[in-house]
Amino acid sequence: MRIPRIYTPQPLAAGATLTLEAEPSRHLALVLRLGAGDTVTLFNGDGRDYPARIETPARAGARLSVAAPGEPEPPPALPVTLALGVSKGERMDFALQKSVELGVEAIQPLFTERSVVRLRDERLQRRLQHWRRVIVAACEQSGRRCVPDLAEPLGLAPWLEQQPGGLLLDHRSEWTLPALPPPGSDGVTLLIGPEGGLAPRERDSARAHGFTGVRLGPRIMRTETAPIAAIAAIQALWGDFR
Repeated sequence: MRIPRIYTPQPLAAGATLTLEAEPSRHLALVLRLGAGDTVTLFNGDGRDYPARIETPARAGARLSVAAPGEPEPPPALPVTLALGVSKGERMDFALQKSVELGVEAIQPLFTERSVVRLRDERLQRRLQHWRRVIVAACEQSGRRCVPDLAEPLGLAPWLEQQPGGLLLDHRSEWTLPALPPPGSDGVTLLIGPEGGLAPRERDSARAHGFTGVRLGPRIMRTETAPIAAIAAIQALWGDFR
């Protein structure tokens, strides 16, 4: 049986005892049906897994004893930042989940001209919390010990002003990934639009800020499919899949 991996934001150290948060405690008790003496793996994003033993099961706050950590997660062969136009609920969740499983290091949600979803204030903060939960769950499932950074959403224009360039996914482009030189050791930023893609003037602005348009074959992909295909291709050419 696979040992469950559980995220906690708490500091972790060998020999420590901690009270787990209510949500993962309920998951251990009600979903996984684990009790005293059972083992789990804890991680908090510091790059290591910590074996732990359930001492006192409780739905509101299980007590666990922490053992010595395992080896640190190796650094990525190529750090990938995904800059993604905000799309509707399940599409955005799917893109984030699979991108994390494929190894992205950072995620930048963007509001663009064709973004259907408009979020402000409390709604924006609730959505950010939801996206963070999606990212953490993907780390739990995929074995990642470092949690990708999720930046505050920005408008495309101000974000581009901060960027040195990257790759713009655009099915109209003449360039394909294999035709490009490998990115530098500092990584690559991949820009993908929301439903309907980026508007023409947004694509022009991205190119003016150093982004190179690339296409992934002859087909037009959905906004939730495009990141998966592009990141997998990048990882196969220059990253962790080699």
